[in-house]
Amino acid sequence: MASIKAQILVAAVIILVAVGYNNYRDLSAPGKRPDLDNYEYWGPTLKERYRENMTILPFDISVQPEVIEDLISQLSRPLKAQAPLEGVGFQYGFNANELAKVVKYWRDTYLAKWSEREQYLKKLDHYQTEIQGLKIHFIHAKPSQVKDQKAKKVMPLLLMHGWPGTIREFYDFIPLLTTPSDYSDYVFEVIAPSLPGFGWSQGSSKTGFGVAQVAVVMRNLMLRLGFDKFLVQGGDWGSLIGSNVASLYPENVLGYHSNMCGNNSPMGQLKLVLASFFPSWYVDSQYADFYKGLSHLFSTILEEMGYAHIQASKPDTIGNALIDNPTGLASYILEKFSTWTNPAFKSLPDGGLTKRFTYDQLLDNVMIYYVTNSITTSMRLYSESMVASQFALAVDSVPIQAPAGCARFAHEMMHVPDSVLANKFPNLVHSSHHRDGGHFPAFELPQQLYFDLVSFLQKASFS
Repeated sequence: MASIKAQILVAAVIILVAVGYNNYRDLSAPGKRPDLDNYEYWGPTLKERYRENMTILPFDISVQPEVIEDLISQLSRPLKAQAPLEGVGFQYGFNANELAKVVKYWRDTYLAKWSEREQYLKKLDHYQTEIQGLKIHFIHAKPSQVKDQKAKKVMPLLLMHGWPGTIREFYDFIPLLTTPSDYSDYVFEVIAPSLPGFGWSQGSSKTGFGVAQVAVVMRNLMLRLGFDKFLVQGGDWGSLIGSNVASLYPENVLGYHSNMCGNNSPMGQLKLVLASFFPSWYVDSQYADFYKGLSHLFSTILEEMGYAHIQASKPDTIGNALIDNPTGLASYILEKFSTWTNPAFKSLPDGGLTKRFTYDQLLDNVMIYYVTNSITTSMRLYSESMVASQFALAVDSVPIQAPAGCARFAHEMMHVPDSVLANKFPNLVHSSHHRDGGHFPAFELPQQLYFDLVSFLQKASFS
């Protein structure tokens, strides 16, 4: 009897091992590129057949004076925000006392010099073209050559922002990229688009316009501009969209660099959970403080990701609440530039906003959302990525074959170790950990991000 039980036990173990192996093999198997329509139309319904206008034209971002006058009028209304609880900084969200200071500065100082701020935003060259029915705005910054300096190799770079950022994040970063430096053999020709639905780029009129579909538009933009091969850099949505571009179009992407690398494939998610329970298996001990485990992940989701849930489920509700509500818009956007820059700033009465940024920098970013009325369309990317999740899940399992570089800045909400990234980035040639900085490094620490990018280029080989 005992021998029969032993045989049954051995058989059960063999079956479990076989099932586990098959499941592991299925999870770890590289995915196939989904069949996406490279020419799918996302504009409003037309009575006639769509014909794409392929013209590339300079774009004027000037704001009508009456828009500014109306904004001043709205900011002059009494602020009726509730006083914060005693001893509370930004733990409950944007502190009303700090909001009053921001509104006063916005109305009395910033808008008084709006012509100066507008000229600053115009200092880079803006363009617009039509891709798949959408008018896409972008900055095109060409490299400069310094006399008596050895000629540099020009690297086309698709540079993408996220939410609640805009192309404003890159105004100190782009000059570093386009100016020859002794630190690199490369100089960059930068294409920095406003993502569809953000800023001056038109949002989709149809559902299902998620991350993978945006990636198609971004790749088509680069082809329109004559760049068959290019480098990709991004954080936040720019990281996810860039990852999709690299996965879907390996023939076009020379390399991928991100300050928010992730692996959303099934194997990646499994390893991320295991790394939380058994960190020594997955994490280099010298960087153990960057990887804070499952409890930190859950607390971050509970404390910081509520916005994502409402934007993924009811973006138009919160969008409608913020239209023609500049005070609410500033509160909703700028709170992220406090807590996402450094979570310790939550304990400060002013949220530490001016520890890394100026009011002018922050309000430039808010103004782009306000004057383009793009807050609702920008938030729809969350909901549409859920609608089109079958494409996102398929792309997540497709490895990026191009050389990849991942930069981690200390105060980012979450970091993913190299071992977890491995199946998504089999050619990960550069991995770095920075003891400073948060979610917006191009805005906060442009020099540091530049050095990280050129360090990646030194390690990568391009074909």
